[in-house]
Amino acid sequence: MRRPAHYSSSPRSAAPEAEGAPPEAAAEAPAVTPAAPDPAPPKARRGRRAAAAAVLAAAALGLAGGAGYLWPRAPGQLLTQKDIDAAVLRTLQKETLPSPAARAAETVRPSVVRVVGYGEEKKTPAAKTEKRGRNLAKGKAPEAAEPPGEVERGVGTGVVIVDKGVILTNLHVVAGADTIKVTFFDGLESPATLTGVQPENDLAVLQAQKIPDDLIAATMRSTADLRPGDQVAAVGFPFGIGPSVSAGVVSGLKRSFRSPEGKQELDNLIQFDAAANPGNSGGPLVNMDGEVLGIVTAILNPTQQRTFIGIGFAVPIENAASAAGSPPF
Repeated sequence: MRRPAHYSSSPRSAAPEAEGAPPEAAAEAPAVTPAAPDPAPPKARRGRRAAAAAVLAAAALGLAGGAGYLWPRAPGQLLTQKDIDAAVLRTLQKETLPSPAARAAETVRPSVVRVVGYGEEKKTPAAKTEKRGRNLAKGKAPEAAEPPGEVERGVGTGVVIVDKGVILTNLHVVAGADTIKVTFFDGLESPATLTGVQPENDLAVLQAQKIPDDLIAATMRSTADLRPGDQVAAVGFPFGIGPSVSAGVVSGLKRSFRSPEGKQELDNLIQFDAAANPGNSGGPLVNMDGEVLGIVTAILNPTQQRTFIGIGFAVPIENAASAAGSPPF
């Protein structure tokens, strides 16, 4: 049986107050046996409790920083709050913590795949721009010809949403391809089949024929509480290079975008300013917890260069997940 997609949990309200419970519930509550009294004097007991609490706090805070630091102390001497603060500060000064974007990328990266469509080479200006970018990224001449055999029609990104190999990407990445191949985080390459499309949102659903044993599906997060200014990161394969990470913020919500050829208009998009270029299409836009908020779909550039100038768009994950038949929220 296929496992369901992963969605982040919603905050839960606090439990009701005990005093609102009916008397019968109180009567049925199990009796608590009082602990035997400590024969030590109250002052000694307080001292022992304080010492134990201080040691536990210092150890916990030190481990949280990556490495605890406790210096030798005279027998019987208690740790003070000042000692704990100094130990934590020393650890933080010695250990470099990862940035929020680095943590987010590390979380989602095992679920990000490279998607390549093979077939007859496209002759559109956009396809030529993407080809020049891929050739430069590989150290080739910009107009170098493809070797005989399969020709890369387009390179994009996908994200695994079900750990049985169900992948979300953009329809324009795989449209018209004779064959599709995906490459997973561990390097495994697999043929993939197109199992669903949602043209109005430029979305496609792929099923990989082979998957890694430890494949991890990304966690999706509702965009209901998303606000302009929230931090986001885009993970993908711009011009085939990757996985690459860029970070920025949500610039706006409920945006519309019309393709340069005027053939399609997309609505209800997330606008963001994390760098995205051809090849990022189909990749995840994530929050700082690594949860997928949307699928990177388009960039706005009034010129013919098809490169990023600060305005990108993503389809909200609510729409994207419904393309795979899994409305999450």
